Amino acid sequence: MRTGHFKESTGQLIALTDNPTTKAWVAALVVALLAAPLLLGAYELGLLVTVLIAVVGGVGLNLLTGTTGLISLGQAGFLAVGAYGNAVLMVDYGWPVWLSLPAGGVISALISLLVGIPSLRLKGLYLAITTLAFSFIVSHIILYAEPITRGPNGIFVSGAEIFGFNVQKGPPLYFLTLFVSVAVVLLALNLQRSRLGRAWLAIRDHDIAARAMGIDLTRYKLLAFMISSFIVGLAGGLISLQIRFINIDVFGLILSIEALAIIILGGLGSIAGAILGAIFLTLLPEVIRIAFNLVLEPGSSFYSTYVYEIRGVVYGFVIVAFLRFKPDGLIGLWRDSKKFWSNWPLAY
Repeated sequence: MRTGHFKESTGQLIALTDNPTTKAWVAALVVALLAAPLLLGAYELGLLVTVLIAVVGGVGLNLLTGTTGLISLGQAGFLAVGAYGNAVLMVDYGWPVWLSLPAGGVISALISLLVGIPSLRLKGLYLAITTLAFSFIVSHIILYAEPITRGPNGIFVSGAEIFGFNVQKGPPLYFLTLFVSVAVVLLALNLQRSRLGRAWLAIRDHDIAARAMGIDLTRYKLLAFMISSFIVGLAGGLISLQIRFINIDVFGLILSIEALAIIILGGLGSIAGAILGAIFLTLLPEVIRIAFNLVLEPGSSFYSTYVYEIRGVVYGFVIVAFLRFKPDGLIGLWRDSKKFWSNWPLAY
């Protein structure tokens, strides 16, 4: 007899979910995502591609910071490494995009060891400052390694094709990004419920106790850095395909701040939270733009002139509000809403 709480078979233990309602909603979401190119215009589809890239980057950082507890401000550096790795391999060496894209992620994962190994004894603010310094180092290396990266001139990314389709625009780019994001989400979900994921959680909760239980901190921290950086490198490669031209100005410190904001707003340690945070933060500028268009006179240049200042103020306000009133993030808000609905009308 099904109890609703205990698993009764091996299949239930290894399944991501055995809830029919969850399966139905996931199936509906998959159908909607597959049908999106038929229902959305070019601008809306491009915005959805940006959301999916943010999901990939947010899930990657969530494994490092949310699951393992290692705070990183160097995501802009890893994004840059993945983007330049993909661009250089495609443009200079003629690699097909289905090889250059994961290769950029591998390069990012290997370079993450340069941060991970010296940072094994660091945590908290000290680790954050170390990763931030890494991001600045990457920026200067890219800027001055002109024979490889073209320095300040940047690289035009073109010729990315899969099965004869140009995957740098329109539906082909969308489906490539969708495939990568779904694969990354499934990978992260399975990692979290594996032995590796449980070790990361133990390190996050109390690394001394984890060491006492026989967990090799060096090994698992380095694996967290590498896997997270590989996923973030994939996001960087997708950015290079979407914008078609990359230089060091694209990968400023604001990207690291936005990546951290994604997992804070979504909910630390939750894959669903990282997805919600990516959607929320990516669409927030659009909401701001629409709100200003409703308030200001048509054709006003106020928003376009101060767009970055306005976004910065709103980002800061939203983050402070969530930390003050809802520290569990959007996923916590969702759980509270489900609990309220389940207990209604006795929820008060």
